[in-house]
Amino acid sequence: MTEFVDELEGGFGWIEDARSRRAAHALAVDGRVYLIDPFEAHGLEERIRELGEPAGVIQLIDRHGRDSAALAARLGVPLHVVPDFVAGTPFMFLRVSSWRRWQEVALWWPERRILVCGDVLGTIPFFRAGAEPIGVHPFLRPFRLRRLRGLAALHVLVGHGSGRHGESAGAEVEDALAHARRRIPRWLLGLRRALGAQS
Repeated sequence: MTEFVDELEGGFGWIEDARSRRAAHALAVDGRVYLIDPFEAHGLEERIRELGEPAGVIQLIDRHGRDSAALAARLGVPLHVVPDFVAGTPFMFLRVSSWRRWQEVALWWPERRILVCGDVLGTIPFFRAGAEPIGVHPFLRPFRLRRLRGLAALHVLVGHGSGRHGESAGAEVEDALAHARRRIPRWLLGLRRALGAQS
């Protein structure tokens, strides 16, 4: 089961009602709609076409494509996998992981102050340490993610969980990045509690 979330002017998201809370997004640029890390959902194509004409599918992470290729083929649009740029868009792509088995970029739309992340940031408990509203992926906590610093995002859309919106969203990202390594013990404690509750 999925629900639509992160409703923006010229964009929306959809999220699975499952433990991983997978989320995907659509953004419109001058009536052209780009899907970001999408997966199939009931009523999705109707929502896309209400927003505009499908123009492309953007896959921010190489290691899981979700339904990106299938949706690009069905809609007859290009698939951009971990791109450095997408022609005809105002999007910037910030490389956040360059491991051999984990290539990931984040999408930044400066004029709209929209940051879209795949796995580098998330809002579900697995990502967060303590009371953080948004957290860094546990495997990336030890690293300095400088390219995501100083963006002052107004909307932060993530691949797992609902997004963060408003003037505080950018500050929440800055806080999560600045303290990611230091909060690893707190994250581990939360994980231990969660596992204990399941046993």
